[in-house]
Amino acid sequence: MEQQALVIALIGALGIGAQWIAWRTGWPAIALMLVAGVVAGPVTGLIVPKQTFGALLEPVVSIAVALILFEGGLSLNLRELRRTDGAVTRLLVLGVPIGWVLGALACYYVGGLVWPVAILFAGIMVVTGPTVVLPLLRQSNIAARPRAILKWEAIVNDPIGALCGVVTYEYLRRVGEGGTLASVAMSLLAASIVAGLIGWLSAKAVGWAFPRGHVPEYLKAPVLLVAVIGAFVISNLIQQETGLLAVTVMGVALANMQLDSLRDIHPFKENVTVLLISGVFVLLSASLNLEVIQHFEWRFLAFLAALLLLVRPATVLLSLAFTRVPWNERLLIAWIAPRGIVAVAISGLFALRLDHLGYSDGSILVTLSFSVVVATIVAHGFSIGPVARLLKVTGATERGLLIVGSTSWSLALAGQLRQLDVPVTVCDTSWQRLSPARNAGIPTYHGEILAEATEDRLDLSQFEILAATTDNEAYNALVCNEFAPEVGRDNVYQLGSGSDEEDVRALPASLRGRALFESGHGVEEIVARERQGWVFRKTRVTEQFDFGAVKADLPDEADMLLLIRKGGGLRFFSHASRPTPQLGDTIISYVPPSGTSGRGGTGETV
Repeated sequence: MEQQALVIALIGALGIGAQWIAWRTGWPAIALMLVAGVVAGPVTGLIVPKQTFGALLEPVVSIAVALILFEGGLSLNLRELRRTDGAVTRLLVLGVPIGWVLGALACYYVGGLVWPVAILFAGIMVVTGPTVVLPLLRQSNIAARPRAILKWEAIVNDPIGALCGVVTYEYLRRVGEGGTLASVAMSLLAASIVAGLIGWLSAKAVGWAFPRGHVPEYLKAPVLLVAVIGAFVISNLIQQETGLLAVTVMGVALANMQLDSLRDIHPFKENVTVLLISGVFVLLSASLNLEVIQHFEWRFLAFLAALLLLVRPATVLLSLAFTRVPWNERLLIAWIAPRGIVAVAISGLFALRLDHLGYSDGSILVTLSFSVVVATIVAHGFSIGPVARLLKVTGATERGLLIVGSTSWSLALAGQLRQLDVPVTVCDTSWQRLSPARNAGIPTYHGEILAEATEDRLDLSQFEILAATTDNEAYNALVCNEFAPEVGRDNVYQLGSGSDEEDVRALPASLRGRALFESGHGVEEIVARERQGWVFRKTRVTEQFDFGAVKADLPDEADMLLLIRKGGGLRFFSHASRPTPQLGDTIISYVPPSGTSGRGGTGETV
């Protein structure tokens, strides 16, 4: 028991540790998790999944994949689908059969598999699983449309690939009993429709119970998780592998019901998904049997090359022909197609079943599926960034600052940042208050930042930091609290309360963003200082004028506000964060009129 607990803790540490290293280094997390699992599993023997989990290994992995698919489905908003210009629909309707046919040809003529096994394996290989695509997209700077297309394809195709494998296997199993392809397809179609209804009805039940208070807040997340597992298991009892379809439908249905209850538990579900992806991937790679690698044949290298360089590009380019998706985006989508846990799990499942049916090539599926996973993870994980930059399909190359609230103070700050070529956008509900920003050439967003429509009209991925600067402190806190999960709690700032920390009537720090300025100036203090003529002053740190000289050159009552790194990063000075300037960095300070000209002669003012 203690050894099992130790192994589970090690799996968690390796998975999360790999994700943390990926965050710090920019390396693909999926590749690091794969390496961690291989080292801990077949290389050192620290983790032996079958020995630790026994018969529970397969159901544990299956339920984890189901939860990952469900959480992915929750991110599939139909408004986002409309912005893909029909690309996702084409990749499903045309891409799946095209990829299946081309993959089968590659398996037979290049991989050397017999036709039945080639057709089954090609059906499984149409998937691009969310367990690998979602971490890849999280770490890469890809433009909005190709990002949405890759995400939708990965989540929706996962159950479809499983069903393709089921269709083939069931036909091979029943053909000796007089079954036909049409009968198998019809029975599986019926089972899929039932699974979809189970997922949809489960979503409707949750959507009915949560808003009406039939489930208390503290039970909503557990009830939702149990409902997902229940829909998955019941669907699989009707027909194997249809559970993935049920949970995907359930997630997409809930995502488009606009339930306020789900907003509160969304961070919890995201955290669970990160843990599951980390654990599943370590288990996946730790389960690799080195003896399986000995069955690897050199012809499989030619098959992998055909899969990456011919089958996937041809599938995407034929599917997206004559669409409004630009060629550079089509080429990126045609290259990115990593396979993950679902492909390996289903291949391993059918490998055993094919052996029972007398197909000796079935045992090769495990070797081939692992080869595909490793090859696609390495090839696509390390190349997605350079390829996106080469094809010019990246998002904002330099992430900037989003200022919520158009005031004379925030506009002066925005103007200063524009002079330093720092991307900045000012958001306000008033078209009139945004007029000075538009006249100054500062990008603006007119609308309520908290409105649901903002998600469609404003790409938050282009912003590194959000600063709420309206004259309403409670509203500033609300904005920071709303966007903290997406932007990062350490990256949301607001004008301080300007009140004593011991004041029990003040907003608690847990509901607010970080205070701008180390002293936490409030709205009233900023207004008062504006009336006195306070201004922004920028100072560049040089060898002759280091950080100590900069501080000494500032008036005693002045405050350092913002640090602009030489490479373009932004860091605010606050009560919780005091960045250390380096050579080449620029410091923006807020100084009284008497401090507009520094004694060192390097200060500039606005």
